[in-house]
Amino acid sequence: MAKGWYFKAHPDALPTLDHVELRDIPHADLGAGQVRVRNAYLSVDPYMRGRMTKQKSYVPGFQIGELLTGGAVGEVIESKADGFAVGDRISHMMGWRDEAIVDIIPGVNKLPPMDVPIQTFLHNLGMTGATAYFGLLKTASAKEGDIVFVSAAAGAVGSAVVQIAKKKGMTVIGSAGGADKCAFVRSLGADACIDYKAGPVLPQLMAAAPDGIDVYFDNVGSDQLDAAFATARDWARFAICGMIDRYNDATRGTEFNYLIRTIPARIRMQGFIVSDYAADMGQFIGEMGPWVATGAITMNETVHQGVETSFDAFLGLFAGANTGKMLVKI
Repeated sequence: MAKGWYFKAHPDALPTLDHVELRDIPHADLGAGQVRVRNAYLSVDPYMRGRMTKQKSYVPGFQIGELLTGGAVGEVIESKADGFAVGDRISHMMGWRDEAIVDIIPGVNKLPPMDVPIQTFLHNLGMTGATAYFGLLKTASAKEGDIVFVSAAAGAVGSAVVQIAKKKGMTVIGSAGGADKCAFVRSLGADACIDYKAGPVLPQLMAAAPDGIDVYFDNVGSDQLDAAFATARDWARFAICGMIDRYNDATRGTEFNYLIRTIPARIRMQGFIVSDYAADMGQFIGEMGPWVATGAITMNETVHQGVETSFDAFLGLFAGANTGKMLVKI
């Protein structure tokens, strides 16, 4: 019997087991255009927290009483879809479960025959890598010679940003929580890493970038965003990818002491969603694929074992429990 996580109630703060439940999934026969997939890896991502609210967002919210969904990769074990055969490896959005019935729709893709582990298509060759690539190079218009500040640089997206920026000839300053994570960020090639647990961010950023920054890739918000305002050079570009500092306490305000610098520095700040660049995915795979296949760009993985650990893995994102990509291996 397949098992999956169901959504029970909307949380106001950090979710608990009062809001989700692992249950058996009733068996269902395949319909036309569907495949049954044995999931190999599940992705848990910070954006999923936003889907647990009633607020309108760029992706529909989870529905009470229904299975949670998220990125996954696995192998087809039964097919009633043209062009998909038993044994095909695919990526899809029916995660949070060990087995899934998947409608073959846009966004469900056969994995290309590359000599990389299957879970790579959940990070550096999947949504994570594409988010880093397009956010840095398209949204922030980052270019060779830029000084780039990346928050949550030890996380899945941030660590990819660090490496892509270095491949493109940029100076990179990351931020992370703790000496071990900062050492990891520097091992990726970052020129400096700010330990936000060691003291206020702004003086550390000013010391690391005495001439200021050209690009800020934001995964955190709050004081790290304010520090970026304070140190931005003229015509700086900010790509706003996420604000994990607010996901479990959206009503708590932040006072931006340096927001006014958006005017004299003519800062361009833009939020983005990776799907904005769906038409350019060929460009992403064409450049990122060889980097990943040759090991020129790597990804650290924090892996939980078994579908029953999925919720613990998800909560770990908000406690800084991951270095690199958080995954669940089925």
